Amino acid sequence: RDPGRYGEGEDFLTTFTELGLMPELLRAVRDAKYDTPTPVQAQAIPLVLCGGDVLACAQTGTGKTAGFLLPLLQRLAREERGRVRALVLTPTRELATQIGECARTYGKYLQVRTAVVFGGVSLGAQVEQLCRGADLLVATPGRLLDHMKRGTVAFSALNVLVLDEADRMLDMGFLPDVRRILRALPAVRQTLLFSATMPQEIERLARETLRAPVVIDVGRRATPVA
Repeated sequence: RDPGRYGEGEDFLTTFTELGLMPELLRAVRDAKYDTPTPVQAQAIPLVLCGGDVLACAQTGTGKTAGFLLPLLQRLAREERGRVRALVLTPTRELATQIGECARTYGKYLQVRTAVVFGGVSLGAQVEQLCRGADLLVATPGRLLDHMKRGTVAFSALNVLVLDEADRMLDMGFLPDVRRILRALPAVRQTLLFSATMPQEIERLARETLRAPVVIDVGRRATPVA
């Protein structure tokens, strides 16, 4: 991809190999026909691998999903399996499905289990997924709270949280649910917050949730990539 398309001009690494990804992920990236990392991927992947908190302002279409999923999958592949160790919260069923599909695409050569839960469908199949064990859980806030109330998901092993499309969760009225979920998670964890815009309420959430985050700001905040 042409980095000039993003209008930033930052210096960034030009190949996925240079980002510190394991061979299994590099193979999956090649299978997906990814050439060079986008600016948000080039900045986010090494930071997530290092374990620190990240606050990323990146518009839709900049490749942010791979920016957090690739390093997440690498961390999960190197740790004990079978319990939820990474949680991605996202506002809509469509986004949750897309992130789940991306996780399976990027993790095709890894032994990492992904479960996806969202509203509008029966709980039964989702409960079965969770009972089989998941390393990575992708969820919408309301449905995740349903599972938490029923005791079908536990977060004692959680060490990474991703808040994806945080400004859309605000617009859709999900921040109270998000805060309820946050209170149930381990206090010691890595947290990644991605948002296309930074309204005051999201900045406040970031201050409450992130610990000394590295800030990534890619592209104009108001408009999606064509």
